[in-house]
Amino acid sequence: QVQLVESGGGLVQAGGSLRLSCVASGRTFSTYHMAWFRQAPGKEREFVAAISQSIKRTEYADSLEGRFTISRDNAKNTVYLQMSGLKPEDTAVYYCAADLIFSDFLLTSRQPDYWGQGTQVTVSS
Repeated sequence: QVQLVESGGGLVQAGGSLRLSCVASGRTFSTYHMAWFRQAPGKEREFVAAISQSIKRTEYADSLEGRFTISRDNAKNTVYLQMSGLKPEDTAVYYCAADLIFSDFLLTSRQPDYWGQGTQVTVSS
């Protein structure tokens, strides 16, 4: 089992920045590809960003317009999501996810192996 714990969410004004963190435990972190998803009320959970275990590959949702950056520190068992230029439409619960197969993050027919509990991000206008 892998446990994922997100932190760093909160309230921020439009145009501001936040950095989310996700700490993994229970298994070797570097073995897993990592990703961020988000879900707003009344909406389906959507893909935000992913990073491979080797850090050689990253993927982002087209709608982000280059505002978010995913990174990881395998020595700290932590994946990050740096968010800038935040907009009210970014308001959602943000979830960390882990999977041994990178493409699982990108396919709506697949479910990542592990999920965190989520952290709320609220962007005020």
